[in-house]
Amino acid sequence: MSPPVLVATDLDGTLIRSDGTVSARTRAALGRVRRSGATVVFVTGRPSRVMAGIAAQTAASGLAICANGALVFDLDAGVAVSHRYLESATALRLARAIRELVPDAAFAVESGTRFGREPRFETMWPDPQELVGAFHELLVTLPATKLLVRRGGRPFTAVYDVIVELAGADAVVTTSSADLVEIAGPGVSKAVALAELAAQRGVRADQVVAFGDMPNDLPMFAWAGHSVAVANAHPDVLAAADEITASNDDDGVALILERLFPAD
Repeated sequence: MSPPVLVATDLDGTLIRSDGTVSARTRAALGRVRRSGATVVFVTGRPSRVMAGIAAQTAASGLAICANGALVFDLDAGVAVSHRYLESATALRLARAIRELVPDAAFAVESGTRFGREPRFETMWPDPQELVGAFHELLVTLPATKLLVRRGGRPFTAVYDVIVELAGADAVVTTSSADLVEIAGPGVSKAVALAELAAQRGVRADQVVAFGDMPNDLPMFAWAGHSVAVANAHPDVLAAADEITASNDDDGVALILERLFPAD
């Protein structure tokens, strides 16, 4: 393919190594993209509250799509540009239904730059300002960007489809790891947010290359002109990709960007 106008990449498990770092090779490849005049957009399940560190590691600027598409974040100003919430009544209904289905489930709420969790919920990114309480208390206090569900490291494989049915048209259910279910408002996806951002810049889908590793990347893969899965990706993502590159720990994203954007 010819050099894309926009590079959309997932972060964890895709651009970021297993140890949480971004390699020098990947930073250099991202810099090569920017010098060519193309745009790099991070499209991640991460909340906006933890984007400062990755922006510093990669020298990223401009807009990032966070929370699986529920929030578009200005990395330079540190503020949300757009925000789609999950209705509190829907979040409460689903939390109660999931608790009946999975009694050991624990819940957390992402709310832009704020975060709340039940005591049993184990978070990847501890927040010194977090709220801790029962899910119904959290949902009253924090408008939900995403409702998160864990069960002590155990997978949701056996009940995931049931949770999707419970949500119906009221919410979007997805996953970025076997032990985490993420629930956002209706119509929210990485693809929708990316398509809107691209349209604002006059960029067509066939001018976009997308990188990912987990099922929450599948809508983005279906929309983008060219999709690339890292070797460590979920089987469904590997099957959907136009191309497979090396793993996140072996600079898979950088390998493709070096080919698409030859050295200056």
